[in-house]
Amino acid sequence: MINRLYVVIATLMLGTMLLAGCVQNATPPAADKLHVTVSIVPQKYFVERIGGEHVSVNVMVEPGASPATYEPKPAQLRALSKAAAYFGIGVPFEDAWLTKIAAANSDMLMVDTTKGIQRVGADPHIWLSPTLVKTQAQTIYEALVQLDPAHQADYKANRDSFIKDIDALDADIREALEGVQTRKFMVFHPAWGYLARDYGLEMIPIEVGGQEPSAAELAALIAKAKEEGIKVILAQPEFSTRDAETIAHEIGGEVLLISPLAPDWLENLRNVARTFAKVLS
Repeated sequence: MINRLYVVIATLMLGTMLLAGCVQNATPPAADKLHVTVSIVPQKYFVERIGGEHVSVNVMVEPGASPATYEPKPAQLRALSKAAAYFGIGVPFEDAWLTKIAAANSDMLMVDTTKGIQRVGADPHIWLSPTLVKTQAQTIYEALVQLDPAHQADYKANRDSFIKDIDALDADIREALEGVQTRKFMVFHPAWGYLARDYGLEMIPIEVGGQEPSAAELAALIAKAKEEGIKVILAQPEFSTRDAETIAHEIGGEVLLISPLAPDWLENLRNVARTFAKVLS
């Protein structure tokens, strides 16, 4: 009886060990990812398109906040201790914070994604030009390869796929804007200068140099909108729409919201092109 009991116990123990081994072999631990931080939400899209499954991306400027005035939270700065890289893009909050961000982790690779790009004046919105995003994609690719050369082939394939999508987007935007009747649009925050330059449009900003218009400037903008036959004023959800609504009311028009900071960069620009086509027709 005792011997039979030993046999049963031994069989159960063996079965348990084999089951545990099967479970362990079925779900191996995931490989470590590169933890990186970017300044704004569209950059997260860029890095994830190129990094794929090998990256985990954190965003400094939280959704709904302005990259012009954002102040990182202490917890965000502490979290940089785990980051392998920080991808800057030249938005205004970086002027005050990039040195502090770099000091939070001396081992963190600081990547300037404006490299190779000639900015127009102080305009930081280089992520809204498909052509300039191709340059940024190459910079991101090179940084990821530097940090993780073992996955270079994956990064290269992802970069090439992303660039094909950008070329398709460029063709879609050109097609959408091909038959528009006017090339001028009025927008509250001057985020769309590079896109306007790329596609032969003219942006008339309400806000200039981060300042809302004075009463005299507002009156001049209303007169300009009437002169140009503008019936739609573009604004973005991250800023007040008060001045845009005032102009729209005076010209008998409307306000449409478009965001330069949407998470799905590719689809957002495609939708923005459709909005421009509607506004300019």
